[in-house]
Amino acid sequence: MSATLKHKIAQLPDAPGVYVFKDSRGQILYVGKAKSLKRRVQSYLSRLLSAKTQAMVAKIADLEYRLTSSESQAQLLEAALIKEKQPPYNISLKDDKSFPWIRITREEFPVVSVCRRKKPQAGDTAVYFGPYTNAGYLRQAIKIIRRILGFRSCRVMPKFACLYGKIHLCPAPCVGRIGSADYKEIIKNITLILNAQYDTLLERLSCRMRELAGRQQFEEAACIRDQVYALSALTQDKKQPYGIDALEGLRLLLRLERLPRRIEAFDISNISGKQACGSMVSFWQGLPDKKNYRRFRIRTVEAIDDYGMIREVVHRRYARLLEERLPLPDLVLIDGGKAHLAAAQEEITKLGIDLPLASIAKEKEHIYTRHAPGPLRLGHDEPALNLIRRVRDEAHRFALSYHHILRRKKTLGA
Repeated sequence: MSATLKHKIAQLPDAPGVYVFKDSRGQILYVGKAKSLKRRVQSYLSRLLSAKTQAMVAKIADLEYRLTSSESQAQLLEAALIKEKQPPYNISLKDDKSFPWIRITREEFPVVSVCRRKKPQAGDTAVYFGPYTNAGYLRQAIKIIRRILGFRSCRVMPKFACLYGKIHLCPAPCVGRIGSADYKEIIKNITLILNAQYDTLLERLSCRMRELAGRQQFEEAACIRDQVYALSALTQDKKQPYGIDALEGLRLLLRLERLPRRIEAFDISNISGKQACGSMVSFWQGLPDKKNYRRFRIRTVEAIDDYGMIREVVHRRYARLLEERLPLPDLVLIDGGKAHLAAAQEEITKLGIDLPLASIAKEKEHIYTRHAPGPLRLGHDEPALNLIRRVRDEAHRFALSYHHILRRKKTLGA
């Protein structure tokens, strides 16, 4: 094994994922999964290897890997790659019928189940996925898929909804809750997950969500939104930035006409009205755009008046954009409650512009908009809320850092 390859192995992350060994011609030799890519792949450097593994290691010239959010997801991806690439050193996994498989029947409302072996019986038209090397991880993955999409698992169609149907983990075709065409769309989406085609599935769901929202079928769109959120939680590395799904969810939540690619957020920082200042942070595509951050030293408000300070900084920001004929943001976010929102809205109205506006209260993290009579309450881990929370926290951090600068200058007499 070359020094370059050993260095590449040393740089692997200590995280779950799938690794792919290639030979000098770029041909795939072996696909494996790991709870820790670093530890698992480093184990191939050991001398205590079987003769078969030593023969494979001698041919390894390159390595690729893909991170996953869990071991169960790594197993799904491993099986999909083995099925697609047919690596020669995975031959025992391809042929061994003792490993579990996922079986999807071909009927009006297909059944999804786990079976111990792929049965080549005459007349069996079911589609099989696998095999999977760990039954525990497989069942965990099936639970996640059921929670995200739901599917039928009963062998015989019942006359009444089962427990899964009652708790909405099955779309309950038995009682007519879903039609054949819509159910088969669910099966297509499950197939995409089993083939590790997460990006394709997210795109399909996002398009469907926009279509339903355009028809003002907001309840149905919200159900698709929840599927997008859950799938994103399954597939997205926690260290990665917020994706298009969070922006799409935010657009749907706030009923915006377009995707909030540019978000500007305001916060006020002061102690007893002294050294009062405001901050504005800018996010583009869910990521901080620090070159467009702005600081505001409060000029017109001397008393302890957060609402007056919000009015001042919002007016100054958008009066300047209008004067310089610069593009306006897709969403303005205010750190505060309903009264803070009203103060900002008053200044925006005075300027004769119509900007989408929302605020987030600190205590319970309720979201306020000018259209909804009451606060919007989101689940703790929903991507749209996490994005709003991140933007708000960055605005608060930036305002506080400027306030500290002003206090230090005051103390030093600068």
